[in-house]
Amino acid sequence: MSDELTPAERAARRRRLAEVFGDVLPEQTSDDAADRSEERGASGEAAKEEWLKRQVPPHHG
Repeated sequence: MSDELTPAERAARRRRLAEVFGDVLPEQTSDDAADRSEERGASGEAAKEEWLKRQVPPHHG
């Protein structure tokens, strides 16, 4: 038995994996997107403070 799969077998395997795991990676990740503070027009110290507040873990609330 050969370890190589035919194109049809590979396609079937991809379909099965997609059914089980779905779309694992989003099309755009948060580090690809523009910074939210830039979208709001925040600049300078206000933007830095807003970024810092977003970095605080919930349990340090």
